[in-house]
Formats: sequence, C-alpha cells, structure tokens
Amino acid sequence: MANRLAAERSPYLLQHANNPVDWYPWGEEAFAKARAEQKPIFLSIGYSTCHWCHVMEHESFEDPAIAAVLNREFVSIKVDREERPDIDRVYMTFVQATTGAGGWPMSVWLTPDLKPFFGGTYFPPTTRWGRPGFIEILTQLAAGWKKDTASVVASADDIINKLRDAMGGGAERSLDRAPIAGRQAIDVGAKQFVDAFDRRHGGFGGAPKFPRPSELFFLLDAQALGGDHQVRHVVQETLRAMAIGGMRDHVGGGFHRYSVDAAWRVPHFEKMLYDQAQLVLAYLGGAAISGDIFFSVIAEDTLDYVLADLTAPDGAFYSAEDADSLPGPAQRATFGPEEHGAPAKREGAFYIWADSEIDALFGDDAPIVKRRFGIEPHGNAPADPQGEFRGLNIPYIAQDLEDIAARTNRSIDDVMRVLGTARQLLYDARSARVRPHLDDKVITAWNGLMISAFARAARVLVDSPNRSRWREAAIAAATSIEKTLWRAETETLLRRYRDGDAAIPGFCEDYACLIWGLLELVQATGDVRWLRWAETLQRRQTALFFDATDGGWFSTTGDDPTVLLRLKEDYDGAEPSAASVATRNLLTLAHLTGDATYRTQAERALERYGPQIGRVARVMPFMMSNLALWHGHAAEITIVGDPADERTTALEREVARRHLPFAVVLPLVPGASQSSLAAALPWLQSMSSRAGAPTAYVCSGFTCQAPTSDPEELGRQLDMSTAPPRIILG
Repeated sequence: MANRLAAERSPYLLQHANNPVDWYPWGEEAFAKARAEQKPIFLSIGYSTCHWCHVMEHESFEDPAIAAVLNREFVSIKVDREERPDIDRVYMTFVQATTGAGGWPMSVWLTPDLKPFFGGTYFPPTTRWGRPGFIEILTQLAAGWKKDTASVVASADDIINKLRDAMGGGAERSLDRAPIAGRQAIDVGAKQFVDAFDRRHGGFGGAPKFPRPSELFFLLDAQALGGDHQVRHVVQETLRAMAIGGMRDHVGGGFHRYSVDAAWRVPHFEKMLYDQAQLVLAYLGGAAISGDIFFSVIAEDTLDYVLADLTAPDGAFYSAEDADSLPGPAQRATFGPEEHGAPAKREGAFYIWADSEIDALFGDDAPIVKRRFGIEPHGNAPADPQGEFRGLNIPYIAQDLEDIAARTNRSIDDVMRVLGTARQLLYDARSARVRPHLDDKVITAWNGLMISAFARAARVLVDSPNRSRWREAAIAAATSIEKTLWRAETETLLRRYRDGDAAIPGFCEDYACLIWGLLELVQATGDVRWLRWAETLQRRQTALFFDATDGGWFSTTGDDPTVLLRLKEDYDGAEPSAASVATRNLLTLAHLTGDATYRTQAERALERYGPQIGRVARVMPFMMSNLALWHGHAAEITIVGDPADERTTALEREVARRHLPFAVVLPLVPGASQSSLAAALPWLQSMSSRAGAPTAYVCSGFTCQAPTSDPEELGRQLDMSTAPPRIILG
C-alpha cells in the first residue's frame, strides 16, 4: 500500500511512496503525532537523482523488518532537499558540526519539537565497512529515548542553542563597518588557487574533484583585473581537463556531477541543471580569455544537451537526470549475478560500454573508436570502490588524432571520417537503453542560472547558427517562470513547479539567481521587460532577506517557525551562495541604472567580510569575484543597430571576442524597443545610429568615447577602456 508520500509532487518523495515505512512529509501532521505519542522523529533528507539515497532505500527503507522498527519507535519524515533547502541547511549544519562531514542521504533524529540530537549520512542496513548499521542505531536510539527522554531533550536544546549562537542567530547586534578589502586581497585569493592547482590533472587538490565553477568565475575575473598568466593557465587547463575526462558525457553532451578520482576519469553520474548552467558560463569565459574555439564548442554542446534532455515543452528547465539506470544485456553479462540485496539499477549503466559493444557497432573501425575513447577489453575505470564498473568502460578522450592514426596504421582523414560518425552511432545505440530517471520538477533558482547561460551564449557566440535558438530558449524559460512561479499581484516568487502545481515560497537563492538570469537576458535582448522584472524582484529580495544590521543575506524570511535557524550562507559550493549572487546583481543594477542605492547595498555586503576576505577565497570565490568587479574598470558598451544587419553583428563580434566581466553590454534595436529601454535607462536616450549605420558607444561612468561604426576602432576603444594594469602574483 502507498504511504502518505503518494500525495506529494516531489519526485524524491514519490520514489518512497510504496516503502513499508509509514513516511510523512514535513508538516504539522507528523509533528503533532510525535508530540502526542512522545516519540522521536527520524528525518531522512535526500533528492531523487542521488545514488546513495537509492542504495539506502533499497537496503533499509524497503526492508519490512527495518520499517517495523521505524514505524513502532519513531515518526518518520521525508524531505526533498532540492524543494526545501531551508530544512536541509539547518540539519546539515548540525550533522557537519557533530560528525565533521555531511552529504546525502542525510539521516537525523529529532525531538518532537524538531531539535536534533543524533545524525549522520548513509548507514548500511547492518554494521559493515566500519560503519554502524542502521538497525543497530535505531535500536540504540529508541532505547536511549525511552530510558532518559529528559536528558536527550536537554542535550538537543543545548545543541540548537549553541548552533544558533554560532550562526549569529542570537540577540540583535550591530557590527562596526569594516573597509572593503583592497585589490591585494584578490592577489592573495588568486594565489591560493594557483598554489592548490593540480598541475598534472587540472583542478584543485586531490580526489574527489568537483566542478565548482565559482572558483573559475573568480579566477577569470582576477585575470581580467590583473592579467596574470598563471591564473589564465590554471583556468584553461582545468576547463580542458574536465572537458576531455570521463566527467563529461562524450556521447550525449553535458557534465556529470563530479569525479571520484583526481584525473576526472570516473564520474558520479547524475547530471544536475545547475552544473550545466555554470559550466557553460565558465567555458564561455575560457573561450574569451584564450581565443580557443574548443571551449566554446564545449559550451555549445552542453547547451544542446540541456535543450534536448532537460527542457520542458513550455521552455522551463528540468532539474536533473539520475546517476542510476538499468544495465543493458552486455553490461549484465559483465556484472555477473547480482549480490543479495543489491538494487537492480547500477550507477552509470546508461553511460558505460563493454568492449564487445564497440566491436559490434564499428567492426573494422572499432580500434579507432576504442583508442579515441579509451575503451579497453577488461574495462578502464581507474577507481571503482563499489565494483560498479567491472569490465566496463567510461568514455574519455584518451588519444589525439595523430596518435590514433599512427597506432592503427590509418590516415588522418580516415580517422576523422570514422570519428565524424562515431558519436551519432554511439548515441543511437545508447538510445535503445533504458534512460535514467528524469527529475522533472522546475526549480526557480536553477532556471535562473540556466537562463543566464543561454542568454550569455546568445550574446557572445555571435557567429553560431544557434544564436537565435539560445536567445529564444532563455526567453521561453523566463516567460514560463513568470507564468507559473511568479504572483505579480502579491509580488511573490515560488520555488517549485511540477505537474501543474506551484508551491513553496521562494528562498533568497531563487530571487537572486532569477535576477541574475534576467540581467543577462536584458543584455542579450535589449528588452526592458526583463529589466523591470529584475528591479521588482530585487526590491522584494531586499525586503524579505537583507540584514540591514549586519549587511548579509538570510537564506529564508524567518516566517516559518518549523525552520529552527535563520541562516546566512556564505559558502560558494556546487551553487554560488545567494549572498554572492545578490551582491553581483546589485553591482550590475547599479552599473545599469546609476542608482546609488544598489551600490550602497552591495558595498554593505562586501564590508561584512572586511579586508581579510582574500584569506578565505576558497570558501567564497564568487564573493571574491564580486570584489574584483567592485575594483574593476567599469564600462558601458552599447550597440545601436538592427540585429539582422551584418554590420551590427561585426560590432557585436568585436565585443564578444574579449572577456569583459566589468562591462554591461546592451543592444539597442531602433524603434519601440530602444525607446522603452531608454525610458528606463536615461543615459541611453542620446544614443542613435550615425549616418544610418549601426553604431557602438563605449562609455565609462556614463562618459563616452566617440561613437563608431568601425569594428577596428571599436576594438581599439575597448582595449583602452578595459585594459588591466599588470599584476604579478608572488
């Protein structure tokens, strides 16, 4: 029989709807039962594309004996961390503080008034691998609760009070305003990344390696500010290593979540929308600083993946694809018989290949394909702690064309011919497999990031035949979010849309990331509609989340009493923090509008970290990027002209081939569109095309150089107005 989760919309909760566990969603019904029966709460937090969440479900939550203990001794609650990051952050803070680590699935035991007293992440069903067994933990905690409830409650009270004090959630306090860090803090921060750079494999540190684009955003901006070649090298080599490694899907496009090894070879196979969005932005930046088309090709390929596999009919973007899927016949033969209790699905099964499959597909050409993608007879995974990839291959770029030609005794032209069709043949063969589960909920924050990526691509990849397609994709997604998740009458943004249902008041990150996307969309389209909405959202975000006392941004409004801590998050992790994105938006809005209020708020946010921020650059790299923006030579670049006119495109091309993170770039289409945007931004009113030709204006502080229709002259003006002083890192 289905449990209460069957009535939910979250794909993660629905995955557990047929468990024998008597699950409750987060809400008063569960809390009231815990209070009435004086039972502790077992809280399980995860998400629908999480491999170890699936493992724990199959091992424990589908086990009738374990379910019986949970149902008898606890009130069990399931939470989707992607729908409710506010709940997740509170209990993750507890788990990290008490165990020194965190992750998902997260398992936390609470008193009936929701205060945590014990927690961890994944637990095997019985004690093994040096990890305590779930059934043993349940038994011990139930016994301890019955034996001395008062002591457990007192301990939980003490823990939550200490966390509240540590997070600054105690009495109101007024901090002295520190000066904003100087440019030397950027040098200090950049040097940390240069020193941590893995010169053999790219990226920073050892295994596991995460594609944390905020780090690259900071380094790109630090490079633009200082022109340091070490930084340029670090960015380019990290981007290249990720693109050729197994973390990228070389058949279908897009990137997996992270690499379990140091060489980017063995991924954790889930694909997240927020990763695709940020990596597109990073690769576009890499293309601009290097002039290497390789990086723009990777960005385009990732956008193509999102359009093909993560886009809803109305243009909104879905959340993720699962790490796990059902093995095909060749894979099952390689795996051999399943071990008792193992799930039917395997991590990465959709993406990995047996050597025999490549032989069957390519015949005499198979050696070329095998050498290109590193396919080996007995498998190629250099790391496989769970034995998921025995005898199987994860494609990566193993050899270049010249090496392949030499080692197969084939001509370069022959190698190129085979590889020119190989991807499509692999894609078609893979399409016959069972696809991984698609998490088809629409998250506002992640859509904002993806809108930003599509809009930026449409602005800077001016020669791509897909340019208008990407612009329309960004517009369609923004239009969908406005229709389904925005309530104009109350100026309320919602978090999640799925299956006709919009729910959950938006968090600070939802406002911040959507504003970011809209500001990029203004620069890609010149449509004032997106600027007006961005300004409205910014006003609401400030009212709901800004801490005028301390200068920071709360993650939540504080209106939900079941969320015990009102946290501020400064860490730029897999996603940049809401505080970092909000600060970037304020600086951009100040730049666009000239409104000093925006800049004052951004300065207040930067002051919060003081002159020492450079020492913690690896914690908050995107906030460091904002510091670079604050110090950068701001410019306003406006191109007046018909977008269908090749002369307009020539001017846009000149702008796009430079990495200009400190500039705002606006297209002005003569007519009603230009008039509307100029009404909102008065500094545009005097700008017009000269002698009937598309015309570019390069300004700084709203003081402009001579307008020009000559791309070469425009390039000279851009180089003069944006050239950084030379800085050498020590």
